[in-house]
Amino acid sequence: MFGYLVGGAFAAAAASAAGYQSMAPTGQRFGKTFVGLPHGSKKLALTYYDCPNDPHTLRLLEVLAKHAVRATFFLIGRYVKQRPDIVRELVRAGHVVGNHTFSHPNLIFASARQTQREIEDCELALTDAVGEHQRLFRPPFGGRRPGTLQVGHAMGLQPVMWNVTGWDWRGKPAEYVERKIRKQIRGGDVILLHDGSHAAFGADRSQTVTATDCLIARYKAEGYEFVTIPEMMGQAAISHQPSAIS
Repeated sequence: MFGYLVGGAFAAAAASAAGYQSMAPTGQRFGKTFVGLPHGSKKLALTYYDCPNDPHTLRLLEVLAKHAVRATFFLIGRYVKQRPDIVRELVRAGHVVGNHTFSHPNLIFASARQTQREIEDCELALTDAVGEHQRLFRPPFGGRRPGTLQVGHAMGLQPVMWNVTGWDWRGKPAEYVERKIRKQIRGGDVILLHDGSHAAFGADRSQTVTATDCLIARYKAEGYEFVTIPEMMGQAAISHQPSAIS
């Protein structure tokens, strides 16, 4: 009986650990993902997802332009098809766009074929909107299992997670978002924010826009440099001529 109890406890612990790793943004047990540079670096990467979103993606573009900062956006394919013009504005401004699946399912519960289809459909939408683009992938909710990342790698995509989040999807005030991020910044961080929502197009992300403005001003004053994910990874970002995205 004791052996059964011990075995059951170990099984429960293993299941709990596996569940944690499937959602933990910095977990590496199910496959290697990019989550930033060693602490102490003076580089920070702003990443946004669940976009494009009208009007807040465009308002965010204005804030980033004011500070001469480029960011990385992970886009939902169905929204890309709805507003390819916003995606083209992102690329024209020098920002990096990546894959956030077509319809934003939790891939923990998706088969390999379903995962591939979600990624492929988003890639097609991005290609139709802007042509060649960076081969980056962020799973919805951060949810993945070994097969999820295997599919992404087989398609030539680099999985990108994060190690700092502002919890802004909850609709909290900008001051709350800033405070959450300030508590986590150690340098070399990939910061997760939302300029859209998977639940509905047109979500109010005005507080994220305000928080971004304040965060950039604060950390630039402290000597930090804001970079895109390819720049943080030491890769050259794909650049576009105006004719390629007209």
